[in-house]
Amino acid sequence: MLATLVPFFDADMKVCAYSLFSQKANYLLNPELQGSAVLDGSGRVSGLDTIQNIGLDTLTPDSKVFLPVNPINIFADIEAQAEGMQERLVLLCDNAFTNTEAYQNRLKQLRENGFQLAIMKLAVSELENYKEILSLMDYIILDSKRVEVTKAKIYFTHLYPNIKICVGNLENQDLFDKLKGDSAFHLFEGNFYRLPVTQGDTEIEPLKVNYLELMKIVNDADYELTEAADIIGRDTALVLSLLEVVNRIAINSEVTSIRHAAAILGQKELKKWINTVITKELCADRPNEITRISLLRAKFAECLAQSFGVAMKASELFLLGLFSVLDIILNVPLKEALGRVNVSKDIENALINHRGELADVYDFIIAYENADWQEVCRMLIVKNIDIDTVYKAYTESVIWYKEMFF
Repeated sequence: MLATLVPFFDADMKVCAYSLFSQKANYLLNPELQGSAVLDGSGRVSGLDTIQNIGLDTLTPDSKVFLPVNPINIFADIEAQAEGMQERLVLLCDNAFTNTEAYQNRLKQLRENGFQLAIMKLAVSELENYKEILSLMDYIILDSKRVEVTKAKIYFTHLYPNIKICVGNLENQDLFDKLKGDSAFHLFEGNFYRLPVTQGDTEIEPLKVNYLELMKIVNDADYELTEAADIIGRDTALVLSLLEVVNRIAINSEVTSIRHAAAILGQKELKKWINTVITKELCADRPNEITRISLLRAKFAECLAQSFGVAMKASELFLLGLFSVLDIILNVPLKEALGRVNVSKDIENALINHRGELADVYDFIIAYENADWQEVCRMLIVKNIDIDTVYKAYTESVIWYKEMFF
């Protein structure tokens, strides 16, 4: 199984929903499955297991999850399989459905049982043929690369005033800024919020200066615990967080100072904790999904280290994932951002040049994050990695994120 969650934002850049993308097998190894992929999980909705494994409470509170269904599994006992989750799930249909009485009746039944409905991949020429089905929908997702969304808005607000319009595949911030002020558009999805920064402010606020100074210290090959502890002492939030972590691992140990707490944690674990917590703090004035991406990439990369033959580099891979959006966090070009936190040349080479022994892991994570399953499957074959190993690493990463911050 391959599965990833793609965020949907509102006009204020708050994550309000996720779309689950999944694939049950490596179709490059089993090409015969591609023709019958529509039959996948005929008795169960593909991806529902992922949501149950991860847990809805891992995601942004009250957010919806768009869960793809197909013309076969729509007739499965979804009500029993998703019991207790109906309010958070939006069943996502596409143009593989036909506007027949059987589908109309099943969709009505699902709505009556508490599910919301959405549809995507409808061409403009198909809209008139989907009148009855569209009247049942709570959401429609319009691909901004295929549809002129401002014109489509007129059609939907006139004929289907209760349907919420979601704009997908947004590639740049300018288009988002243009559309977000229009109340007709409800949610937005795409790479617009995580584009590389090519220029930005050079001034960093005082608190961020302290954070960057601390990160630079601990990312030295052999840093001084006492020096790091003294900088932690400048920030109450970091002190409280450090004591909370130390108290969890040293229940019966009486902490006498910040230096003592740092010594209990140890050089290696203190470095990891500092980089993780400070990245979260640095993200405080950015979309909350940036924090989530940074931390999930870090853990996912660490979990994949052994599979990619670089088990000894697991700690570096954690930092690679953590700092992969540092340009967005600091609003400066990535090379400059990495220079401020003193990362290794291997991390810098992978993130900037996509070269070196860490680059394959980084490129794989990006493909996985974007649900580019063809590229993911190709890399699995090249590296001789089992698909279930990757799925386990991904779910382990999401659960780690949940346990750490919820």
